Parts: sequence; C-alpha cells; structure tokens
Amino acid sequence: MTVHFIGAGPGAADLITVRGRDLIARCPVCLHAGSTVAPELLSWCPPGARIVDTAPLDLDRIEAEFMRAHDAGEDVARLHSGDLSLYSAVAEQVRRLERRGIPYTLTPGVPAFAAAAALVGRELTVPEVAQSVVLTRVSGRASAMPEGERLEAFAATGATLAIHLAVHVLGAVVEALTPHYGADCPVAVVERATWPQERVVTGTLADIEGKLAAEPMTRTALILVGRALAAGDFRESALYDRDYVRRFRGGGA
Repeated sequence: MTVHFIGAGPGAADLITVRGRDLIARCPVCLHAGSTVAPELLSWCPPGARIVDTAPLDLDRIEAEFMRAHDAGEDVARLHSGDLSLYSAVAEQVRRLERRGIPYTLTPGVPAFAAAAALVGRELTVPEVAQSVVLTRVSGRASAMPEGERLEAFAATGATLAIHLAVHVLGAVVEALTPHYGADCPVAVVERATWPQERVVTGTLADIEGKLAAEPMTRTALILVGRALAAGDFRESALYDRDYVRRFRGGGA
C-alpha cells in the first residue's frame, strides 16, 4: 500500500500530469482537497473508489483515512492543488506517514505562479531585467513568516515577486514594495488562473489598489510584481543568438 501525493495543478483538469492522472485511475481510494481541486479530476477514479473530500477534515481525520486504507491494503491518491513543493501542507502529512512506516510518493503539478504567468502572457525572467523569481507570502492566521523573510528584503533584490495569499493586505504589500520598485512598477493580480472564472487585473504599484477596490478578489489570488512583467526594451537572450557558439549548434562546450 502506498499513498501517492499528486499535484493536481492550478485548476483546469487537463493541466494535471499524465503520471498524476494514471495514479488516480489505479487507486481505489482518493482523498482530494475539494475546495481547490477541479471536480472533473474525480472522473478518473476507478469504479467503486472511496472518494473523500478533505476540505472539512482536520489532520487527525486525514491520518485516519490513511490508516484505514493501509489496513485494507489500498493505494491512495491524495490530490492537492497546484504543486506539492510549496504551500501544499504535504510536509505534516508525510511526517505522520513516516512515523507509521507507510510508504508514499510525490508527483509534481503545475504551480499557481506558472499558470498566472501564462495567463498574463509574460515570462517572469527577462535578460538583464530580472533573472530570479521569489515565491513568497505574508504572515497570516495559519502561520507567521520566519524572521528575515520580509517583502522589503526580497524587493531589494529587484527580482520578480510571486506573492501568495496576500491580496487581502494589498495596501501593505504596495507600501512595502514601492520604495524598492517605484510606483510605476507593473503589477498583475490573478484570481483562479485556468478555472472558468479566472480573472486578471493589471496595473502598477501606484494604481492597483484603486483598480481592485472596484473589482475585489478572493484571498487566494496571486500577486505578481516586477519590471519583467512589462519589459519591452531588453537585451535578447544569447541562447538563440547566431553568433553565440554552443555545443548544440556546431560550437564548443
């Protein structure tokens, strides 16, 4: 028996990986985060599968489902939204499985920030504008940010920021970032990327609050900030430069 943690992607059912889909299809038990995972994914469950929505469950009850499946010798498909590597609450589940000696696997999924960038139609890393992406959030009721992981510190690098779970404190985000990026820095706020009700509001640090005041978004919206979002006059990458010698194009190492 194995618990298969699966990143279900940002929303659209067809953005799950082939591996994830195939795991769902062969597991007699499926635990899914019903509030954030597309219900269409459950159509891949085999006939007669035990399907449990974990949205109303606490960690103890989720662990009890793992134990029930373990005792029955049944593999579990455990669906989480986005990708498992960030903000997925997988770590505490894995820790409990390890304590009990229950095997597990992790299958990655398309992360929300990638879906948001696709919807905005921008690359988040542009030559000599921004070559780093910081995935972060702000302190909230669930957990505080570690000391040193402040928006101001990340903003000082000039990197593109993908700020999760912070639209409800957008004013504080703008206040923290404006001294570093400037009031004219591009911003895109993306809600439920790849879902049928996806929505994007774009602007700058100077006007994004006013725009969202007229069009409020839910707390799960993602905030993208950085010069790469509107870069037009930038140096092209050497990757496809005809004079750039590389081993795949008749050059050296």
